[in-house]
Amino acid sequence: MSTTSETVATAEAPRETDPEAAGKARRKAVRKAAREQGRPVLGRFPVALRVLGYALVVGVALLYLLPFVLQLVTGFKTDPDAAANPLSLLPTTPTTAAYQRLFGLSEAADGVPFLRWLGNSAFVAVVVTGGRVLFDSMAGYALARLRFRGRSVLFTFVLAVMAVPGVALLIPKFLVLNTFGIFDTYTGMILPLVVDAAGIFIMKQFFESVPREVEEAAKVDGAGVFRIFWSVVLPMARPALITLTILSFQGSWNEFTHFLVATQSGQYETLTTGLARFVSGGLGGGTQYPLKLAAALLSTLPVAALFFCFQRYFVSGANAGAVKE
Repeated sequence: MSTTSETVATAEAPRETDPEAAGKARRKAVRKAAREQGRPVLGRFPVALRVLGYALVVGVALLYLLPFVLQLVTGFKTDPDAAANPLSLLPTTPTTAAYQRLFGLSEAADGVPFLRWLGNSAFVAVVVTGGRVLFDSMAGYALARLRFRGRSVLFTFVLAVMAVPGVALLIPKFLVLNTFGIFDTYTGMILPLVVDAAGIFIMKQFFESVPREVEEAAKVDGAGVFRIFWSVVLPMARPALITLTILSFQGSWNEFTHFLVATQSGQYETLTTGLARFVSGGLGGGTQYPLKLAAALLSTLPVAALFFCFQRYFVSGANAGAVKE
């Protein structure tokens, strides 16, 4: 009994300095005491149950990945093979004809302006992402730190915009774009997406977690409001900025309804609107499964690459970069 008390007391020691280490030490001490007294160790599942759990997780993961694997494999099939064996994981006669048509390397590349869609999507996504990161962070800092009349009302309007379904704004959006003469232009595609209510909310919540002592020290050194924001607070907001960058790029890259009402000419088609017209039969008859799935696969790669490169920052805590005592 005394051994158990001493062990638990030893585990309690680091609580003041490191709660996580103290918790691990406490659990280790309890398991050790249970083994010494011949009692069952709590918190451990039988081996068979753990194997069953892992098998279930792997099975769900494979089921989730199956559509992406089929998408990849079908892109290397011929049209008859894809129509006859849509769920086959091995193409009967592998071919790159679909990718050659998409990139204009085949004589049958008529009617599939994939490179133009890709260029429009990349241009709009990059500009919108840069604008959102800049303006959302500035608006979030103003709502979090600046004191001005109507600040609470303005933030309430921001929250209200988040609650309005985007579909309800399609007709008003079209009327505004047409009235200002920017319908069917890059300006009409980009300008309404440059500022996002959700991004303002994310940045405001982060800036409110930054210690005010940091800004007060910068004020003592003679820094103004914009200098404090740009040189002191914004570098501390890297996790929030990366999260906003990923969400903004993903949202603008996958945007469909806005581009549907903001453009009419084929020269302004993006991947989403172009693929929608392609799938609906607007660019030729037949199923053309390899061509459609190859285009869909290529359109998902940039977003997937961006997310996997910065996923460790995506879930970073809101207090990252703050002053530590």
